[in-house]
Parts: sequence; C-alpha cells; structure tokens
Amino acid sequence: GMSRMQLHRKLKALTGQTTTEFIRGQRLKLAASLLQKSDVNISEIGYQVGFNDHSYFTKCFRETYGTSPSEFSKNQSS
Repeated sequence: GMSRMQLHRKLKALTGQTTTEFIRGQRLKLAASLLQKSDVNISEIGYQVGFNDHSYFTKCFRETYGTSPSEFSKNQSS
C-alpha cells in the first residue's frame, strides 16, 4: 500500500496542488456542471458537492470561475 503522506506528495507532484486544493477543485467542477444542467437551488448544489457553508461555497466558486454561482447559472441559461 501507500501511506497518506506518499499519496499527498504524489498528488502534489502530478497536479501541482495540495490534496485539499485538488478535491475542492473537483467539487467546484461538479458544481459548475450541475449549475449548467440543473434547476436546483444554488445552496443545494453547494451542499450536494460538499460545501456546508453557502458563503464559503460562493467565495471558492468566485475565486475559481471569476463569477458567483448565481451569475454563472444565469449566463449558462441565456
């Protein structure tokens, strides 16, 4: 097997991101996909992808995509 630290180091070497950053990025990608395809409430999408705090979800989403989840959703539907 592989130790937790080995896994963290390998992931960092492969992606240039920490494990936390990588997982958050995957969650945000999934959120963006759900925002494009779904009429579900934005807070609910945040919860579905693992963010328990709506304002933190919005902050992370904005840092990654340069726009809020609600603006992103509006722009996808127009």
